[in-house]
Amino acid sequence: MTFVGLASMTSAGADPGPTYFYLDLGGSASVGFQPTPANPRGIQTSHGYANDLVAYEAAHGIHLHLREMGCRGETTATMLQSGANCYDADHSQLEEATNFLSGHHDREGIVTLDVGFNNVRPCLAKQIVDEVCVESALDEIQQELPLIVSDLQAAAGPRVSFVGLDHYDPYLAYEISGGASATFALETTDVVNRLNTVLQDVYADAGVPVAQVDQAFQGQDLSGARLRGVGEVPENVWNACELTWMCQPAPYGPNFHPNDNGYAVIASAIVSALHPPW
Repeated sequence: MTFVGLASMTSAGADPGPTYFYLDLGGSASVGFQPTPANPRGIQTSHGYANDLVAYEAAHGIHLHLREMGCRGETTATMLQSGANCYDADHSQLEEATNFLSGHHDREGIVTLDVGFNNVRPCLAKQIVDEVCVESALDEIQQELPLIVSDLQAAAGPRVSFVGLDHYDPYLAYEISGGASATFALETTDVVNRLNTVLQDVYADAGVPVAQVDQAFQGQDLSGARLRGVGEVPENVWNACELTWMCQPAPYGPNFHPNDNGYAVIASAIVSALHPPW
């Protein structure tokens, strides 16, 4: 249960080798969002999975020029039509991304796409699963994510590698509170499993490999693990607490974003999904 950040694997003085691009797309988690002492409610950091992936590839002689376009609160709808916090009414993350890919059509690079969780997140507010909302959100993803992937692939050159991300379940951390919170945590497992099924199906139809983030967080593992200050909990709950800010006291938690270790685990999942030569 010891996690080593991929950034730590960079060799000092190593030859940077050839340069490729890395286009990082999605919501707040895609840009390393997490609470800091100066911004306890959260802010973009340089300790996200994209940063870890850059460091990992550098340690293997591949220099990635990182371009992050992720936006806090981004959904499939806002990515298509704008309306997210980071783009004005005339622009969207998808438009910015396709413009970038068109301008780098003859270049080799990586694109990661991390979107969908914010579609369902409002359906889980106040520790209540709104099933009608969940069904609507999943339908929205099924309709809109294929359009996003198709537009990105059409704009990209032939030497671009895509990876889609599924999602871990941060709400599993509520199990340690017991009672209604534990019941809610159990119910969210079904919602996140359904979300991941939709994401995996869309990416599979588009021929895009998936970084198995939920698997990396051991989201289905019910074996026992000992959580500091709590005692014996299921392994998936342990990971929800240890790899995110969900079990941290205020003002840092509960916060569903990964911590440094969590982002390193996500980066490892992305590495596992990449094809050679990455």
